[in-house]
Amino acid sequence: MKLTDFIKGRIPAYLMIALAWVLMLIFLSAFHVQAQAAVMISVLLWLGAGIAEVWEYLRKKQFYDKLLHSLNELDQKYLLPEMTGEPGFCEGKILCEVLRETDKSMCEQIGMHRRASAEFREYIELWVHEIKLPVASLQLMCHNDGNAKYAEQLKRIDDYIESVLYYARSRNAEKDYLIKPVPLKRVFADTAIRNREELQQRGISLSTDNLDTEVMTDAKWLGFIFGQLMNNSMKYGADEITVTAEDTHEATVLRFRDNGIGIPESDLPYIFEKSFTGENGRTHSKSTGMGLYIIRQLCAKLGHSITAESVQGEYTEIVITFGKNDLFDVR
Repeated sequence: MKLTDFIKGRIPAYLMIALAWVLMLIFLSAFHVQAQAAVMISVLLWLGAGIAEVWEYLRKKQFYDKLLHSLNELDQKYLLPEMTGEPGFCEGKILCEVLRETDKSMCEQIGMHRRASAEFREYIELWVHEIKLPVASLQLMCHNDGNAKYAEQLKRIDDYIESVLYYARSRNAEKDYLIKPVPLKRVFADTAIRNREELQQRGISLSTDNLDTEVMTDAKWLGFIFGQLMNNSMKYGADEITVTAEDTHEATVLRFRDNGIGIPESDLPYIFEKSFTGENGRTHSKSTGMGLYIIRQLCAKLGHSITAESVQGEYTEIVITFGKNDLFDVR
């Protein structure tokens, strides 16, 4: 709190004091009070007013400086009322009460929205599980009838349904994963088997290198990540997918590479953002911009880092880094 700001705010009070002082001098003169007495009274008046103003400024400065310091230091600003002590002046007490009531109302609103969000998430998960049953039945019927065209569309529907489920869970993924040593080769093989028919129909070849290693992750989430990356490769014209791993003491680096249409350099920094489709999304109407966003969310929850490299018309490479530590050394 600056002294100049305090003085500017007190100018009306100073004018009132000055007016009262002038009126006092007029009355003293009217009653023929000696000049020395009038001077003494004036000195006492201004001295008392000055001391009172200095005291008022110091205690307010201490409170507001501490308030602003706490606000700047806090990462979560809404905790400010909890960090604010009770001041010794009326305006400060009113401010603290306002802050506490505002914080209480905000917490109630957040709680209400969290409950609504949790209920909606539970409904989505229930709906996904319910809808998967008739979709699986239709897939089985198409398989028995040999109708590959319908089976392909049902597979696509099933993938979209699964994306909805994983997106709904990505906000609270820590409640639904189990971190343990997972063989990269097994998870990738399971993903390839699930997408075998579409890979064969599109004539896409798979090649792997050095996947005989384990990483600390959740197998189910990693399988979904592989599935999303493989779907992207198939969607954007790849005829070859190469997956390699580099194992070091500090980390395991997985590279998922395809020779599809690639990503424009201008779009590359934004591909992990929610609903971003970019130039490829405008030329491929099936793109939603959610796949890579969900993958990044899951990687963040699992403690993995993810980056992308690409040259338009040549290749796209997604790099996932699995960290290691002394407690979970899976080499």
